[in-house]
Amino acid sequence: MSAVDLAETAAGLPEAWSSRRLGTVGTACVKVLRMGELPVEDIAYEDWRRVLDTNVTGPYLCTQEAFRLMRKQNPRGGRIINNGSVSSQAPRPLFGPYTISKHAITGLTKSTALDGRPFGIACGQIDLGVVATEAASWITGAPTLQANGAAASEAGLDPQHVADAVLYMAGLPLEANVLFMTVMPTKMPLIGRG
Repeated sequence: MSAVDLAETAAGLPEAWSSRRLGTVGTACVKVLRMGELPVEDIAYEDWRRVLDTNVTGPYLCTQEAFRLMRKQNPRGGRIINNGSVSSQAPRPLFGPYTISKHAITGLTKSTALDGRPFGIACGQIDLGVVATEAASWITGAPTLQANGAAASEAGLDPQHVADAVLYMAGLPLEANVLFMTVMPTKMPLIGRG
C-alpha cells in the first residue's frame, strides 16, 4: 500500500464511521507490517518505504482523521490508542525498519497526547510483546535470533490479554490516560535484550 493509498483510505474514515452509525469516534486500528531479518545494508529502499508507509504513515493519517472528528463532534473529545511494540524499548536483532517505525509511533503518541489536551482528546500507546497469532508464528514456532546471538523460541501472549488491556485503556474516563502500557509474555526475553 502506498502513501497515496493510505491517504485515500484515511480520508474515507469519516464517511465509514458515519455510515456505520458508530456515534462518536474513540479508536482506530491500523495494520502493522514487519520485515524479515536483514542487516541494514541489505534492506531495499522499496521494503523500507513499505514498512514506514504501513507502520508510520498509516497510523499518522488515521490519527489525523480521528483527531479532526473528535475535535468537531459533540461531545468533543475521545481517545486514540496506538499500537506500539516492545521493539521501541529494546530492538530485536536485524529488524531496523520495524524498530524505527515503532519509535516513530511513540513520537506520534506523545505529540497527539499533548496536542489533544485542549480538545479533550487522550492518546495512549500499548507496547506489545509477542502475541500468539498466525502472524507471529515465525517467532513462536521456531527458534529466532536473540540479542545475545543465540536462537530461541519465544512464548506468545494470549490475544485475549491484549484485548483486555485495550478495553481497560479505552474504558477510562477522558480525564485519565494510560500514556504507555507494555503487555508481553512473562517469559519473553525482552528484559536483558537491550
